[in-house]
Amino acid sequence: MPSLYETLRADIVTAMKARDSATTLALRTADAGIKRAEMDTGKPIDDALVITTLKKAVKNLTDAKTEFEKGGRTDLVAANEAEIKILEKYLPKALDPAKLEALVNEVIKETGAQSKKEMGKVIAALKLSPEAGLIDFGAASKLVQSKLT
Repeated sequence: MPSLYETLRADIVTAMKARDSATTLALRTADAGIKRAEMDTGKPIDDALVITTLKKAVKNLTDAKTEFEKGGRTDLVAANEAEIKILEKYLPKALDPAKLEALVNEVIKETGAQSKKEMGKVIAALKLSPEAGLIDFGAASKLVQSKLT
C-alpha cells in the first residue's frame, strides 16, 4: 500500500495530465511544504509528517479565508475553500464530537484536573493520546474549558 506522500505525488501527476491547474497548484504547494518540513525537522517523510504539514496548511487557509470574508473577497474565499477540500482528502477524519467528549472526560479524570488553571495539563495529556492526530484541538480546548470550573 502506498504511503500518503506517494499517493499525493501520484495525484500531482494525475492532476497535471488532466490539466487541472487548481489541484496541481494546491498539491505542489503541499508537496513543497512537506519537503520543507522534512528539511527543517531532519526527519524522513512519513505519514505523520505529511498529516502535520497538511493540517497546518489547512489551518492557514482557513484563517486566510476568514480574513478574505471580512474583506469581501469572495473570489479568494472560493479559491481557499477549493484548496482546503483538495488537501482534506489526505487527512484522517477528525473524531466525532461524542468521541472527543468521551476522550476529554477520560483525560480530565486521569489528570485529576478541576480548575481552568489546570487546562494545560489536560491538553498536554490529550496530545499524548493515541488519537492525538484526529483531535481538533480548537474544539477540544473549548470543551475542556466548559468542563473545568
